[in-house]
Amino acid sequence: MTPKVTAFFDEATNTVSYVVSEPQGRKCAIVDSVLDYDPASGRTDTGSADRIVSWVKAQDLQVAWILESHVHADHLSAAPYLQDALGGKIGIGANITVVQDTFGKVFNEGTAFQRDGSQFDALFNEGDSFHIGQMRADVLHTPGHTPACLTYVIGDAAFVGDTLFMPDFGTARCDFPGGSAEDLYRSIQKILSLPDETRIFVGHDYKAPGRDDFAWETTVGEQKALNVHVGAGRPLEDFVAMRTKRDATLGMPRLILPSIQTNMRAGKLPPAEDNGTSYFKVPINKL
Repeated sequence: MTPKVTAFFDEATNTVSYVVSEPQGRKCAIVDSVLDYDPASGRTDTGSADRIVSWVKAQDLQVAWILESHVHADHLSAAPYLQDALGGKIGIGANITVVQDTFGKVFNEGTAFQRDGSQFDALFNEGDSFHIGQMRADVLHTPGHTPACLTYVIGDAAFVGDTLFMPDFGTARCDFPGGSAEDLYRSIQKILSLPDETRIFVGHDYKAPGRDDFAWETTVGEQKALNVHVGAGRPLEDFVAMRTKRDATLGMPRLILPSIQTNMRAGKLPPAEDNGTSYFKVPINKL
């Protein structure tokens, strides 16, 4: 089955969100949505999410699932807003509990913050499957960037989140708490074992040097041959050395603090305090 895939690119965070719909039917899923956030003012905005809402309604589609490939560190999820507007269940990898435990401690969330993934409607494990109308989606657990990263394989399309980028840009960083370059390499090999013609849809694009346009669709065959970090059969040891050295030069993502605090709650902001306002914490010298 070849699903219809419509991309929505948010240049402010270089994030690509997707609507994946039946080739003949009305059911769809939304993958990796964005809630706009201005860190200078602390204000959120639903402009990016509203583009998806308008498009889904214009196409007369019915949302079955709102899927997260992982707990994003570079943008806030709009999953609850989309669920209120369009319906659907919110799903993420079962290892969200590991991320919640790790960052619950980082942000000193206390016992009020549930670390069992109950904020989400579904927690997926390796080998799980579910349906989007008549389309079957299969779940691959692809950790390395984070412990909870998933790849969703829907027909001939694989949604890999941050695990892989376009072949000329490479692969995800592995230096966040719970990340592992060895795990990432093995996860990538799992993705590359899919048929060569499988379409790969990446979660971000940063326009590699020498490329004029943003891009987000490639194939397993192209990644195997051309990915600058893992292509042409690069061995595990070389990849780990490269990734470790590269990650040591990277600063934290601009929105990591608000993103993690929101996304580990399935896109909900931290609970409002007694004045009715939500607040993000800034842990000093912790990350």
